[in-house]
Amino acid sequence: MFKILITTAVLTIGLPGLTQAAGDAAAGEGKIAVCATCHGQDGVAIMPMYPNLHGQNAPYLEAALKAYREGQRTGGTAALMAPMAANLTDEDIADIAAYFSQLK
Repeated sequence: MFKILITTAVLTIGLPGLTQAAGDAAAGEGKIAVCATCHGQDGVAIMPMYPNLHGQNAPYLEAALKAYREGQRTGGTAALMAPMAANLTDEDIADIAAYFSQLK
């Protein structure tokens, strides 16, 4: 019973950072020029091999970009993404994630 109460409380109030994008979507729009080359200005990829980012979960995008930046993500297109993420600050990443997550 205790586990159910804890789970319900977490789902009801949410976990910090998992319920909303912490970044600024308007600022993110100005930071996606390099991203748009493959993922499109509107978050729709230009080729099937690249993922669509529009409407994607912001915390997931943040985690993925940080993992690429830190060299923790190595599969798939990591060789392309790591250099793209290398010079992004945490704020840049949050803003970019906020921008793509709000696109529908």
